Amino acid sequence: MTFFEYISKNYMQVLTLLIEHLKLTAISVGLAILIGVPLGILIAYSKNANKPILAAANIIQAIPSMALLGFMIPFLGIGKVPSIVAVVLYSLLPIIKNTYTGIESINPQTIEAAKGIGLTPMQILFKVKIPLALPVIMAGVRIASVTAVGLMTVAAYIGAGGLGYLVFSGIRTVNNNQILAGAIPACILALLVDFVLGAVEKLVTPISLQKGDNTEKKKKRSIQKIIILVATVLIAMAFIFTSFKGKVKEEKVLTVGAKDFTEQELLGNLVSDMIEGNTDIKVNRKFDLGGTQVIFTALQKGDIDMYVEYSGTAYTSILKHPPIGDLEEVNNVCQEEFMSKYNIETLKRMNFNNTYAPAVTHETAKKYKLETVSDFAKVASKMKSGTTYEFLNRDDGLPGMEKVYGFKMGSSIAIDSAPRYTALVNKEVDVIDAFTTDGLLMKFKLKILEDDKHFFPPYNPFPIIRTDRLEEYPEIVPVLEKLGDALTEEVMMELNYKVDELHQSPSKVSKEFLKKQGFIK
Repeated sequence: MTFFEYISKNYMQVLTLLIEHLKLTAISVGLAILIGVPLGILIAYSKNANKPILAAANIIQAIPSMALLGFMIPFLGIGKVPSIVAVVLYSLLPIIKNTYTGIESINPQTIEAAKGIGLTPMQILFKVKIPLALPVIMAGVRIASVTAVGLMTVAAYIGAGGLGYLVFSGIRTVNNNQILAGAIPACILALLVDFVLGAVEKLVTPISLQKGDNTEKKKKRSIQKIIILVATVLIAMAFIFTSFKGKVKEEKVLTVGAKDFTEQELLGNLVSDMIEGNTDIKVNRKFDLGGTQVIFTALQKGDIDMYVEYSGTAYTSILKHPPIGDLEEVNNVCQEEFMSKYNIETLKRMNFNNTYAPAVTHETAKKYKLETVSDFAKVASKMKSGTTYEFLNRDDGLPGMEKVYGFKMGSSIAIDSAPRYTALVNKEVDVIDAFTTDGLLMKFKLKILEDDKHFFPPYNPFPIIRTDRLEEYPEIVPVLEKLGDALTEEVMMELNYKVDELHQSPSKVSKEFLKKQGFIK
């Protein structure tokens, strides 16, 4: 499938996400202007406030965007609010600095003349200083706006939507067409924003400071006004469109979340489709919510009502127990402690185990005669691993595996999602952490190493849900148990393969499977 074929089949999704991206950016920049311009004026008048305000803005600018988003999740949850706050904070520095610079660069003789004709300080500010500083202020707004378009793509990591959804999904499934479908509109949007704000910048520049004759200046002003009017109408339409889009009016609504990899989005769709197809409950879907800590925090805060977790992840990463191989013990502990510590119910586990497994190419396996992890331990010091961030830092991940099998990796790097598979087949790393039901294992034809010491705990998925929501909707229990019984390792690998290799959408794959099983009409 070419890029243009992908666009022709998914143009409505791309357009919807583009409009959503525009709305989020407009809100963020608008709030940044409301905060940044007064602060810029303040430091122009108060020298004592200059250094601390600029220092704070500089420090915020230096914080990595993902770190800032992660820090805000416990306080603001997931979705649009923390994303907008993050982009507002990143947009402040150019607006504050340019406001300050614009006011400070005004000719002192102009200010003296204003005082000489009897203008008050407030009149001087609003009738002299701000009008003369507007071109410089707008230059700062222009920089902040273009930067905000790019930053807002990262917001998809915590479920805010926008074009970043396509970029993250494309990276996860090694789908370059999907990545381009998100990246190219974002680039075009950035250029359009720069063009429109460039017109605004010229419009607010006094005619006396512009080059050319007066007739030419008036023509340009008319064109600039038309550009700004069209841009305003488009932004207003974006607000209207996204305000009505996706609103669920029904009273019975559940919000289902999912992490940021293929199987999770499939499980999110399968759970949602089963609930909607067998009850009168409507589902609000919030997918691609990053890793375990992001989505579990969202569940605790009530931003989502339920999602599908894995037993091993729940036992080790959330409840902080050392990994064990006893499935029943893991399930019993998870059930008891989720209820006592978090007031969260665990439902019946599903009928497949998506455990971790070290994966290598067949060429590497043949070269070093690798069949088991014990075989790998003998040559690990020569190897370079490329694993997910979670696996690199979890007791049931690389640190624990090194301890149990008695080896030390030659070197390790963290590569989240599907790019680690690409790194492996390109020989940039020698081993990766895979999930046994990954469709990419079929796609790249990789060798799974047997966990001969049974280090990895069981990773049977089970839905977890806030107790108050389960009490409200107990009818979902038998529906989800029916789904879980039908999902085996072979079934999940095939479903994952359809998304990862055949590039079918998870929602389509989910509906086709459920219809084939007779679970929904």
